[in-house]
Amino acid sequence: MIKIYIYIILLNTIFVNSIYASNVNEIQFVEIKVLDKVSSINSKLILEIGNEVKFENLLIKTLKCKNSEFDDNPEITAYIQVRDLNTSKNDQVFVFNGWFFSSSPSVNPFDHPVYDIWLSKCY
Repeated sequence: MIKIYIYIILLNTIFVNSIYASNVNEIQFVEIKVLDKVSSINSKLILEIGNEVKFENLLIKTLKCKNSEFDDNPEITAYIQVRDLNTSKNDQVFVFNGWFFSSSPSVNPFDHPVYDIWLSKCY
């Protein structure tokens, strides 16, 4: 009888952990803010993970986004690729290809003459 209770508790623990793991991977959207430095207009974009979105002359694609919920200061990280459609350089594929960090955007800065991009949230 005790073996049955232990087995039930073990299965329950595995089931609860699998439900938690599936909820962590349900992030489907990324919210970023784009500042046009010329006109000083700030725009909010909501991007679906895996899809490309055209904003003015930028083509933005998000591949992954993570929220760290275990810290006192939650960190949001997203892997984003940005192409400039007006660039004449054929050897340059992306103007940005890397991770954005919400708490410290200067770690891996997006360097563009017209636009600035900030990561807001993942959901």
